[in-house]
Amino acid sequence: MSGPQYKRVLLKVSGEALAGEASRGLDFDVIGSVCDVIKRCVDLGVQVGIVVGGGNFWRGLKDGGDRMERTRADHMGMLATCINALAVADMLEQKGVDVRVMTAIEMRSIAEPYIRSKAIRHMQKGRVVIFGCGTGNPYFSTDTAAVLRAAEINADAILLAKNIDGVYSADPKKDPGAVKYDVITYDDVLAQHLQVMDSTAASLSMDNKIPVVLFALKDPENILRVVMGEKIGTIVKEAL
Repeated sequence: MSGPQYKRVLLKVSGEALAGEASRGLDFDVIGSVCDVIKRCVDLGVQVGIVVGGGNFWRGLKDGGDRMERTRADHMGMLATCINALAVADMLEQKGVDVRVMTAIEMRSIAEPYIRSKAIRHMQKGRVVIFGCGTGNPYFSTDTAAVLRAAEINADAILLAKNIDGVYSADPKKDPGAVKYDVITYDDVLAQHLQVMDSTAASLSMDNKIPVVLFALKDPENILRVVMGEKIGTIVKEAL
């Protein structure tokens, strides 16, 4: 078997994916399966950074709505991502993986503050780095945080592990004629308003020329398959 295609990756895992079938809270069987595959990637010498969403506990804009001030609602969402980061870190440690949680908002008693050079050094030493609290700013999604961290750590690719198996021309749940793309450009994603990630994240990824691979987390083995270069899900890149 040939070696990994990517040497350093930023894995984005949605909070909803960590909740499994329940859609809320944490499914430790799902988290354990994901961490098993992450460990195998690390054992192959791949440097792994992770950004976790918080939607299994709280989504600022969706759950706060017009009932809360947006900034405060988003701060609650950042705290939700930290809960997930600690859960994933604990599971990785149980499996013998060295891990560090770094947060964009300082909470020194439970995590390291995010410092780019320290994050890269951790990864060079074989530690998995989990980035919590998004970008640390309201009005920005964790997808944008994933692209930002990927750019900062010079990741070879962004792995978007979601509840859908790729990018479609329309919502496949609503349109049976929706077509799945194997490869698509950032320009097409933005022009067609496709739901890969929000427009801010897509633009930032395009500007920094970082390929994005979107795939289903339902089978955690897909993480390893992508790292090894298999054609899984949809690749979003600068040009075809």
